[in-house]
Amino acid sequence: MMKDISRRRFLKGTGLTAGALAITSISPVYATTAKSGRGFGVLTAGRMGPLLCQVQGGKLVSSTNALAQTVPNTLQVTGPDQVYTKARVKFPYVRKGFLANPSNPEGVRGKDEYVRVSWEKAYQLIHEQHMRIRKENPPSSVYAGSYGWRSSGVLHKAQTLLQRYMGMAGGYTDRMGDYSTGAAQIILPHVVGSIEVYEQQTTFPMVMEHSDVVVIWGLNPLNTLRIAWSSTDCSGLEFFHQLEKSGKTIIVIDPMKSETAEFFGDKAQWIAPNPFTDVAMMMGIAHSLISKKQHDKKFIDKYTVGFDKFEAYLLGKEDGVEKTPEWASSVCGVPAKQLEILADIFSKNRTMLMAGWGLQRQQFGEQRHWMLVTLASMLGQIGLPGGGFGFSYHYSNGGNPARTAGVLPSMTAAISDPTWPSKGSVAAFPVARIVDALESPGKTIFHNGHEVTYPDIKLIWWAGGGNFTHHQDTNRLIKAWQKPELVVISEIYWTAAAKHADIVLPITTSFERNDLTMTGDYSNQHLVPMKKVVEPEGESRSDFEVFSDMAELLKPGGKEVYTEGKNEMEWLYQFYTAAQKSGRNLRVAMPNFSEFWRENQLIEMKYNDKAAKFVRYDDFRKDPVLNPLGTPSGKIEIFSKTIEGYKLKDCPPHPTWLAPDEFLGTAKDDELQLMTSHAADRLHSQFNYAKIREDYAIANREPIWINVTDAKKRGINHGDLVRAYNKRGQVLVGAYVTDRIKQGTVCIHEGAWPDLDAKTGICKNGGANVLTLDIPTSRLSNGCAANSSLVRIEKYTGPDLELTAFVPPKIG
Repeated sequence: MMKDISRRRFLKGTGLTAGALAITSISPVYATTAKSGRGFGVLTAGRMGPLLCQVQGGKLVSSTNALAQTVPNTLQVTGPDQVYTKARVKFPYVRKGFLANPSNPEGVRGKDEYVRVSWEKAYQLIHEQHMRIRKENPPSSVYAGSYGWRSSGVLHKAQTLLQRYMGMAGGYTDRMGDYSTGAAQIILPHVVGSIEVYEQQTTFPMVMEHSDVVVIWGLNPLNTLRIAWSSTDCSGLEFFHQLEKSGKTIIVIDPMKSETAEFFGDKAQWIAPNPFTDVAMMMGIAHSLISKKQHDKKFIDKYTVGFDKFEAYLLGKEDGVEKTPEWASSVCGVPAKQLEILADIFSKNRTMLMAGWGLQRQQFGEQRHWMLVTLASMLGQIGLPGGGFGFSYHYSNGGNPARTAGVLPSMTAAISDPTWPSKGSVAAFPVARIVDALESPGKTIFHNGHEVTYPDIKLIWWAGGGNFTHHQDTNRLIKAWQKPELVVISEIYWTAAAKHADIVLPITTSFERNDLTMTGDYSNQHLVPMKKVVEPEGESRSDFEVFSDMAELLKPGGKEVYTEGKNEMEWLYQFYTAAQKSGRNLRVAMPNFSEFWRENQLIEMKYNDKAAKFVRYDDFRKDPVLNPLGTPSGKIEIFSKTIEGYKLKDCPPHPTWLAPDEFLGTAKDDELQLMTSHAADRLHSQFNYAKIREDYAIANREPIWINVTDAKKRGINHGDLVRAYNKRGQVLVGAYVTDRIKQGTVCIHEGAWPDLDAKTGICKNGGANVLTLDIPTSRLSNGCAANSSLVRIEKYTGPDLELTAFVPPKIG
């Protein structure tokens, strides 16, 4: 376990003053194409990067990285498993009870068997009930806020294609925000004037050259940088590889000794606070800064507003509780002396605070990111090369410099035909409140200064996401999911969501269609052809084909309007030529489309020396008057008058320690804090069915990390089957007994497919969200609070339960 830290141990082996390591830039990771030494194969891409695919006898047999990379990425080998798995949906299916009487269905979603039908029958059933529902209800009754990680590509974007069709049909209800950053993306515009969590960060080269201390606070980039929203440019893992060799002081703050902490080994200091007490920990550091006059008062006076009110709170003048290091230690479990040492080191050295999103996925999550910005403000290094904070270093390689690039446009939800009326979104509500909306139609909630009224949802069409895995309190979701009159799921696999649908449509994988993508959500480093590698399995079709066909049923000519008269390759040609034109204006050479597609090679965009020196908030620091932030004051708002005006008890107007309802501070003797961290070998719920599951599953179940002391107290040994439970549900998991997790804490990584046993109700596959609390982070943002949950665990002694998560339902 973690040892107490000392000032000497922190500084050992580093050059923290004049001798600090200077690296002017990270060597660019140059493209390796299908013909440049990494072998031959069909070039495509996924969220895990550009891929070379080998095909034998018409079957995909392997997928490997098409770029040179030092740190291995297990997700890149999953190509064959994505195409060929027993969990694949290969044909259209209709729930038996729905098929018997579509306007008054029988049976129960999630328990009924399915009947295979033709595509024409599936289309007819959907269209007739869709039109009936629209005739009897307003457009807001149709929910098309389908949400989740999408396939890479600029054409085959499931949610966009769905909403394009629903707009033509007369409008729909959409969602607000996301599960990943629901609290942060609302609070940060109030604090720094931008959404921040999806912004370009101070670049990796500037961190390598100027940062003395790198703090990895509540993030696990060695896991999360294996993928990107579009397709990873593979630079992030290379950056952390170079950081590991740099000799810089690296501090990992996490209740778990994550894969990232393990990667750095003894080159990093691991500090394990109690889960979700980061605000208290930061306040202890902040108090030490003030008491020793180590905070940068000049920066605070010039670039922030409201610090005096926060300082009064910190010193106990507001609530009578002084937030000393000793107080903080009693909450977070980190010794007070260690907090003082951190304050000393942060203030005396160029420090980059890299923070993750898991910090804010909990009750009162807004306070975590707000407090970290406040701490960075007190250090006075925001806008300096290698200093300040960053919330996107673990996501899509946010520190990789932007390239001078011809950038691909993408499919939009809006049609171009002015003669076809299209309404688009007519209502919306926060995405993490979907169950609340289903349970309480007509209910009005407060959201970021406005009132939002839930629609009465009659039809749900979900495409491109796994809501039964990513939403909290699965049993509550299952009950609410019975309320709509029609549920359609467009899916590749028999997920829990598909098994709770009325109609299931089989969709192609990205290996079974053509597309294009950029790599690097921030860098645009490569343009990659996503070539069709193999023919579709069974009767699966792309979302583009499905919604084109459905548009024709709206009225004759609908397909022509939806597609704008272009097929798949004609759309890709249009997107590419637009990128080529923009590239030409920037003097970026790009071949004609036919040559590009024929050559089976990606294009690497031009390295930009100026972009490589990007420092976030540099302009603001140089002149806050000419370059104000987007806040009401134009400065960093440590105290927000706007939020003060909302009068929210669960989101005060300055960073505040608010104890969650369920955390170690409120736990009974036998309760443990549940963490639901990102898994190393899947993308949320994607690839849970893949062969790599064999490398991490314990007793053929999702693992639960348990501290050695906690396991011994309960008679649990490594490899045992364990039942984890609370009032919301119960799951069966395999014990991973380790000293790599804080005592009093357990972790079940998110993303395991729910697989509830009909008799006992236990989830046989260890789906973490069976146990999590479905509450909003606060009334300000209504974000996801997945990490605010307590559980009990015990050695499982019940009957053998067959794992059926990846088995298709009964087909009648």
